[in-house]
Amino acid sequence: MPADGAKDKTGQIPTNLRLLLLVEEVAKAGVPVTPSDLVETLGLPKPTVHRLFHTAESEGFLQRDIDGRSYGPGPRLRRLSVHTLSSQRLRALRLTILNQVVEEIEETCNISVPDRDGMIYLDRIETKWPLRIQLPIGTQVPFHCTASGKMYLSTLNQRYLDRYLGAQELSRRTDKTITDIADLKAELSLTRKRGYATDDEEFMDGMVAIAVPIIDDQNRLVSTLSTHTPCQRLTLEQLKTRLPKLQNGAMRLSDLLLS
Repeated sequence: MPADGAKDKTGQIPTNLRLLLLVEEVAKAGVPVTPSDLVETLGLPKPTVHRLFHTAESEGFLQRDIDGRSYGPGPRLRRLSVHTLSSQRLRALRLTILNQVVEEIEETCNISVPDRDGMIYLDRIETKWPLRIQLPIGTQVPFHCTASGKMYLSTLNQRYLDRYLGAQELSRRTDKTITDIADLKAELSLTRKRGYATDDEEFMDGMVAIAVPIIDDQNRLVSTLSTHTPCQRLTLEQLKTRLPKLQNGAMRLSDLLLS
């Protein structure tokens, strides 16, 4: 149920708060939800909840999922989350941690957030090596063939993951891109068990990468911390030796979300 502080003296949720609380509940759910799922949670009549969902969808704060019945965050809500994460104070602290990780790993590091069709680079610090791979802030990369994308997919509810993969074309980016759904599911299962994801020249020829999750207070992935390097400098196995430092950086970034 919504916090008691959201209700007025009559015990009702004020009209001007209802849409905000609904959007908050959808964001908290972590998986697509139907209007019926939130009727009891919000304590509002079913027709009212349906009307609120319709308003949120028409304004771009919610987006209908591929099943046609459930809803998840829409483009405006996703942009709002990025803008919130990028607020000046938070970003300054985040970049301080990211700089420290880059100094320790000696390779480029990125913080990425999931969007509707791929991972978006929220922050990025370049390595000092002259040989580097240019992928600027704001770049969107695919889920299925990047370390950050596979890290995100591995955290999805199995039913939702099945629906998502069934509706997607796993496009081939290199000779090593995983394009078979069964093979990708096996890779995601391995990622889930070990707690990190890899990209072995699957997104771009000559580039390897690893990614770890940045989690919230409910142990859910909100973003990823990743590092990548040209194969001329490090193999994937060599890059994995930096994993403990990457994981430590992700823990510090997770703590920042809770502060």
